[in-house]
Amino acid sequence: MLIDTFGRVATDLRVSLTDRCNLRCTYCMPEEGLQWLAKPDLLTDDEIVRLIRIAVTGLGITEVRFTGGEPLLRPGLVGIVERCAALEPRPRMSLTTNGIGLKRTARALAVAGLDRVNVSLDTLRPDVFKTLTRRDRHRDVLDGLEAAGAAGLTPVKVNAVLMPGLNDDEAPELLAWAVRNDYELRFIEQMPLDAQHGWKRDGMITAGDILESLRTRFLLTEEAADARGSAPAERWVVDGGPHRVGVIASVTRPFCGACDRTRLTADGQVRTCLFAREESDLRGALRSGASDEEIARRWKLAMWGKKAGSGLDDPSFLQPARPMSAIGG
Repeated sequence: MLIDTFGRVATDLRVSLTDRCNLRCTYCMPEEGLQWLAKPDLLTDDEIVRLIRIAVTGLGITEVRFTGGEPLLRPGLVGIVERCAALEPRPRMSLTTNGIGLKRTARALAVAGLDRVNVSLDTLRPDVFKTLTRRDRHRDVLDGLEAAGAAGLTPVKVNAVLMPGLNDDEAPELLAWAVRNDYELRFIEQMPLDAQHGWKRDGMITAGDILESLRTRFLLTEEAADARGSAPAERWVVDGGPHRVGVIASVTRPFCGACDRTRLTADGQVRTCLFAREESDLRGALRSGASDEEIARRWKLAMWGKKAGSGLDDPSFLQPARPMSAIGG
C-alpha cells in the first residue's frame, strides 16, 4: 500500500511514456521545443511493465493512466497496454493524449485492453488552435476523437484550458459541442507547468469565470459532494442531464486532501505530486538488479514523504523544476 503521513492512499498511477510531443502548446513549452531526454535515460518497455506490475500486484494500484509528453509517440505503446491488461488483478487503463495520432491507433489500443481516453482540445476554431499549439492539426484531433468513440474508448473525456485573449470566450461553445458529440468536457485552470516559467496567477481564467460563462447558456446543477470522491474535477449536470461538465480548479480550489495519485516519469522517477520539486529514483534500482521487494520498499518510502498540498494556493509558489512534458500530466 502506498500511504502517506496524512493517511492518503495512492491507488491511481500516472505513467509518463515519453517527454516528447508533436505540438508546441504555448502554456507548456517554447516554440523550438525542449532538450529531450536521451534514449538511454528513458525506461524501456520491459522496465515500464515491470514497475506497473509491482504497483498493481504489490502496492494497491487499481488505475493506470498513460501520459507524456504525447504517449502516442511511444513506439511500444500498444504492447505495453496489452501486457498490463494481462496483469492480475487487471488495472483500469486510460490514456491522456493530444489526439493527433488517435485516428490510426484507437482500434489497436482498444483491442490491446485500453479502457478509455482523455483528449486535450482547447478550441473549436482551427486558427486559434494553430495559435495555441503552433501546429495546423485541428482536424486531426477531431478525427482522433471520433475514432476513439467508434473504438469504444469511452467515456471520451475532453480537457480544455482557457487562455486570456485567445479562447476565453469559448466555454459555452465547447460545452454545446461536447454535448452534441457525447463527450465529457472538463475545463482545467491553467497551471504553472510551462518550461518558460511565464505563468502568472493574475489574469488567469478561474473556475469561477468558467462557470459564470457556462451559466449564460446552460442550467448547471452541482453533483453531490460524495459523488466526487478523489476525482480532481468538480462536476455539474447540464440542463438536467444526462451530460455532465467538470472543472478542475487546481489553483483556486485545490483538492490535495483527497489526492490518490502517484506518478512515474519517463526516466523512472517517482513524483508524489505534479508540482513536487523532489523525485525518487527507481530506474537506478531497476538497472542495478534490485528485487521487486526492494523497488516496492523505495516506492513506499517516497510516497510516505508526500506533502500535505501542492502549494499552488501560496502566492509565493515556485514552479516545478521540470516542465509538464517531462513529468506527465
